[in-house]
Amino acid sequence: MYREKIGAYIDGKKDEMLADLEMLVRIDSTKGPASEGKPFGEGPARVLQAAESLMKKYGLITRNYENYVVTGDLGEKEKELDILAHLDVVPVTQDWTVTQPFEPKITDGRIYGRGTSDDKGPAVAALYALRAIRELGIPLKKSVRLILGSDEECGSSDLSYYYGREQEAPYSFTPDSDFPVINIEKGRMEGKFSAEFTDGLKSPGIVRLKSGDKINVVPQRAYFEVQGLAREALEEAAARVSGETGVSFAVSEKDGLLCVEARGQAAHASTPQEGKNALTASLRLISALPLASSQGSEALRALANLLPWDDTCGKTLGIFREEEQSGAVTVCFSMMDFSAAAMQGAFDARLPIGCTEENTKEPVRAAFAARGIAMEDEPMTRPHCVPGDSRFVQILLDSFERWSGIRGEALSTGGGTYVHELERGVAFGCVMPGTDTHMHGDDEFMEIDTLLMSAKIFADAVIRICTELD
Repeated sequence: MYREKIGAYIDGKKDEMLADLEMLVRIDSTKGPASEGKPFGEGPARVLQAAESLMKKYGLITRNYENYVVTGDLGEKEKELDILAHLDVVPVTQDWTVTQPFEPKITDGRIYGRGTSDDKGPAVAALYALRAIRELGIPLKKSVRLILGSDEECGSSDLSYYYGREQEAPYSFTPDSDFPVINIEKGRMEGKFSAEFTDGLKSPGIVRLKSGDKINVVPQRAYFEVQGLAREALEEAAARVSGETGVSFAVSEKDGLLCVEARGQAAHASTPQEGKNALTASLRLISALPLASSQGSEALRALANLLPWDDTCGKTLGIFREEEQSGAVTVCFSMMDFSAAAMQGAFDARLPIGCTEENTKEPVRAAFAARGIAMEDEPMTRPHCVPGDSRFVQILLDSFERWSGIRGEALSTGGGTYVHELERGVAFGCVMPGTDTHMHGDDEFMEIDTLLMSAKIFADAVIRICTELD
């Protein structure tokens, strides 16, 4: 009924939508040190305030929850739907080629910049969907709330704060994944471990190793220093491992040490097979070196065996499992800080339906303990599922098909989203099937046509959910 009006409205607001997105992308909203009134640092607080100004400008009823989240209600009627997006972003590298991360650039039908795909672009699409409904005067039986958070990338404590004060809507979706609809999200295990070494550095040996910034990102870089080894032997082994992994190693000398910089390819931890893990490749190289026996060198070899470069599905850990709807286990070794005295690290495992603490977490803890490495006893996050044949999911699929012309189906993901703990929450957009937007990587982008189409899809879905569902 409103298809032509919505389409024409969104197309007519293209330049405004891109300008609003550019404004948000220019704000570096990576998590920083907390301060009074800024629980996740300066950048996340600033981007929330900027987004609240946009929502007010476009007629939404706003509220700022102490810079944890900001919300915008389309009206004062009973709330039927929550749309959750986040404005914080993952850390950046200096390896962008199209533009700098916080200097948005439009070229070849794309807008580049950190957050264009994850999740500032989708947030803007959702905002313009609500703006279209409001300014076109389309009546709804019930209301919708846009919730914009600032800590999704670091644990979603912003939502814990919000839902500690507000009740979730009967239905929820987040535009922070893929189209058509993600109705199943895998569970998650964050494996944090540590060990101490009492025998000191033996030569030849590894003086230090450092890799990874975030647990949910395949590490693109790693750095380690070697003492007491001939450069030729190191370079020969590095060339061989580089050929096996595709990770490059640059060797230099400083203060009598050999310094190695590994460079791979970042990816989301839920799809570790799509990256080139600089950390696990470095451990593969270290294991090939003729190092002196020590507690530290044995620990590094143990990690290379437990979390090897060529195993991203937990087979060596003994936890591989595959389920028809939710897929297979994935494991990403993402963070490591090693010295001759101690080490600590973390890996990120995504778990299909059927994984439990008994058959997954406990075997891993035992395998680490057998090698003298202690793993923290943190609870697993259970898998999440909303029935694919529910009326809610079917409306979303129908809205997607109506605007995209692509047949929709409910899918599973290894990525955890904002709605994982919400009873009837699914992920809905904004990445089109077959598109890699470099989310969490260098040169992140959003297709402009997809951004516009997403706003139309969201408007269509909101109208139907807020008029057809009980």
